[in-house]
Amino acid sequence: MADEIRIGQRAIRLKNSDITDMEVECFVYYARSDLKLGAGYGGAIAVRGGPQIQKTLDEMAPIGPCEAVITDAGELKAKYIIHANGPKFQEEDAESKLKTTILNALRLADDKGIRQLALPTMGTGFYGIPLDRSADVSLNTVKNYLQNDTGIEEIIFCAIDSREYLPFRTQLDKMA
Repeated sequence: MADEIRIGQRAIRLKNSDITDMEVECFVYYARSDLKLGAGYGGAIAVRGGPQIQKTLDEMAPIGPCEAVITDAGELKAKYIIHANGPKFQEEDAESKLKTTILNALRLADDKGIRQLALPTMGTGFYGIPLDRSADVSLNTVKNYLQNDTGIEEIIFCAIDSREYLPFRTQLDKMA
């Protein structure tokens, strides 16, 4: 069973961790269109990162479906946060929209010169994307992206608990 696969010189890794507490160059936050930092990871970003993050987001809001914006990470261990507005609550074409959201976040990271990026289990939990579908779409989208011309060297998928971790581990094993 693999916690990592290699795509040439690049790596996709899986960790059981709180994404907002990781020492990583940048992480992705699954954002709302109004860019308000709510509960869960949003609350952690607001409290641990400081009020400047929300102030910056207020100036950027709103963003459209599948769009992403980047901010500094304030007092967090990361340097940047990509706020990506993915599909929610069983939207039509949710898988296609999830793929587009991830691609837009990856392109934004590339444009910023980011080499290390962490992603959560995109759209799961509150937003209702089933874990197995998120794992399949997310990991395959990232794998395909890393096979092309990119400066990103490492992508880490963060699962907060075993419920999130296992479907991603299963999908990663299929790809190894």
